[in-house]
Amino acid sequence: MRTTAVKAANRTLNGAGLEAKRKGLPPRNLNQTNMPVKYKIDKANRIIRTRCIGPVTIEEVVDHFRVLERDPDCPDRIDVLLDLSEETSIPEKANLQRVAEEIRRIRGRVQFGTCAIVAGTDALFGMLRMLEVFAEQYFCASFVFRTVNEAEVWLASKHPTTSAAGRAQT
Repeated sequence: MRTTAVKAANRTLNGAGLEAKRKGLPPRNLNQTNMPVKYKIDKANRIIRTRCIGPVTIEEVVDHFRVLERDPDCPDRIDVLLDLSEETSIPEKANLQRVAEEIRRIRGRVQFGTCAIVAGTDALFGMLRMLEVFAEQYFCASFVFRTVNEAEVWLASKHPTTSAAGRAQT
């Protein structure tokens, strides 16, 4: 039986392979630690934790949505913790509009609830505030934070029966 970690790695790796194949390139090193966009689904609490690491292209982000759309472990409704604290690129306005379009496009497969976004730099923080505006109609609530801890606390406050880490509150 395959573990959840292996399934998560395969989801990420398959996405990288698809993008490389589409571009006619050999797939990059498929070690998950080298992937720019990674995610993990907490099915019990219906939270997806997505991390973008290093320089991330719009094509890699779009490919992430394509992989997520086909993921059998993705529930039909899910909250989001988007951790960009290790991202080194700054998206342009048009890229943020494209991200919002991708969110709209996959709504037939998955509806997003709340979205906590973590920005590692001032420039990224500002641009992600713009993403909040472009994508506000696709989330119940969204907010940009400076730390993962702040984002986790906020997500947990939106669902008082469980914390963002998935433990029952007393």
